Amino acid sequence: MAVFTDVPNKIAFEGPRSKNPLSFRHYDANEVVEGKTMADHLRFSVAYWHTFRGTGSDPFGPGTAVRPWEGPVDNVENAVNRVKVAFEFMEKLGAGYYCFHDRDVAPEGKTLAESHKNLDAVVKALKDEQQRTGIKLLWGTANLFSNPRYMHGAATSCNADTFAYAAAQVKKAIEVTQELGGENYVFWGGREGYQNLFNTNMKREIDHLGRFMHMAVEYAKEIGFKGQFLFEPKPKEPTKHQYDFDAAACIAFLRAYGLEKHVKLNIETNHATLAGHTMMHELEYAGMQGFLGSIDANTGDLLLGWDTDQFPTDIYLTTQCMLVILKYGGLAPGGVNFDAKVRRESFEPVDLFHAHIGGMDAFARGLKIAAAIRADGQLDKIVQERYSSFDSGVGAEIESGKATFKSLEKYMLDKGEITPNKSGRQEMIENLINTYL
Repeated sequence: MAVFTDVPNKIAFEGPRSKNPLSFRHYDANEVVEGKTMADHLRFSVAYWHTFRGTGSDPFGPGTAVRPWEGPVDNVENAVNRVKVAFEFMEKLGAGYYCFHDRDVAPEGKTLAESHKNLDAVVKALKDEQQRTGIKLLWGTANLFSNPRYMHGAATSCNADTFAYAAAQVKKAIEVTQELGGENYVFWGGREGYQNLFNTNMKREIDHLGRFMHMAVEYAKEIGFKGQFLFEPKPKEPTKHQYDFDAAACIAFLRAYGLEKHVKLNIETNHATLAGHTMMHELEYAGMQGFLGSIDANTGDLLLGWDTDQFPTDIYLTTQCMLVILKYGGLAPGGVNFDAKVRRESFEPVDLFHAHIGGMDAFARGLKIAAAIRADGQLDKIVQERYSSFDSGVGAEIESGKATFKSLEKYMLDKGEITPNKSGRQEMIENLINTYL
């Protein structure tokens, strides 16, 4: 049964002058940029949880969303019907990938065995639709935060039974991700943190998280899962302080627990701003350390200051993202996943198309602008010139490791004072970037 009957069979690229809200103005999947098509650069993914399960509820009221595919009971039959709706949407949109938590696609049962059985039934439907459409699973993950059993966390819970249940749930989620050909698996610590340090053994909890992730790596090897593991930073919400605070904290954790060869990062814009960073900062830090894996594409409202998960429409933001992503060679096997939801007031099904089209166009423009900046070379030249004192002489000795405190003291005693600094030219650079926009 088709649901999106007021939407064309395929959202078409109509160019920048199009007045059709159900068309792409900038995203042309087959357009080649820096030797790859836009589709290959961006690898757009639809988030199952927000797009097909979101209701528009907030802390002050129930959901407002009109979702004809939601039945009165959350059972396997409705879940299977929802799969058909999801793939109708993604096929019309032209997105090549999707992502899910286990509990997004299949209802939780009264027992773990029943939950596994429910998931298997829906996975069969997902597999059939993937084969029919060619749409792929970018990544799977497990919901280890919604059920009351995870009130104290999952891998970091003070209850060993909770740790065991979470392990069983992740084991199954990795299995179904493998069965569906998922290219990545994400760890998002929804409640892996603390509210109050007086009742928390932080070292023990973080040790448990490290052991949990090693168990996942060991099981992936056992069953032959070749997908990339991803760790998603988030500083707070719902806990006051989460252990996966930002890219730097996650990378330090992975190295401290010997996981650096197995896990990269899935970076989200709204999480970056909650940590007091820009998305560009988080991407750059992950990229320069060799941990850039995938991104959740959204944005937050700085006037609200919490995880609003809005669709990205800011071209300055998407240009910054794509500058860093291109710099570090792209995202594959990761992608650009729209972990974003329509506003509570945008309650009709067609609004889901408007939102995704806008996000895809914004990233397409960001990609083209970033490629133009890179091709022009002015920005790179400015940065290179700013650090040119390290290209020869004492600077080269510092970078090569030849310099010591003693040799540098002698150098400065002989010279007497530093060579004058160069201007940072911040305003000129900002003006330069604006010429591309």
